[in-house]
Amino acid sequence: MLNQIIIMGRCVETPTLRQTSTGVAVSTFRIACDRDKQVEGGQKADFVDIACWRKTAEFVTKYFVKGKPILIQGRLQIREWQDKEGKKRYSTEILADSVFFCGGDKVQSAAPAPVPAPDMGVAPEFTDEGFGADEDLPWKDYDMK
Repeated sequence: MLNQIIIMGRCVETPTLRQTSTGVAVSTFRIACDRDKQVEGGQKADFVDIACWRKTAEFVTKYFVKGKPILIQGRLQIREWQDKEGKKRYSTEILADSVFFCGGDKVQSAAPAPVPAPDMGVAPEFTDEGFGADEDLPWKDYDMK
């Protein structure tokens, strides 16, 4: 099974950061995604609810404002509940795993950046000097069968 969504649009509102009762960061906001086809009277858009948690929520609220283009990678979630009258209600949203800038030359993500390896200079030439045949090897007596 696969539940993977990639969607690009513009923020309809400036995302705000909230905390759950246990202190977990969360941000919910809506984006507008233009449809491909031009229709009579102008282009139509779909409005999609987005939910971000933890570091992704912090990233979104720090760098995105109303009108800014955004690219989101995540999964679709459909929630079901009963309203005050006892009717079943549904909501559909995208849970964002990664969020990216788009529409410009700068690309950043809420996904963790790779840590560069420290510069260790040139590796020394390896020699077997000081190593005897099977001396001091912890597995020398271990039967590999």
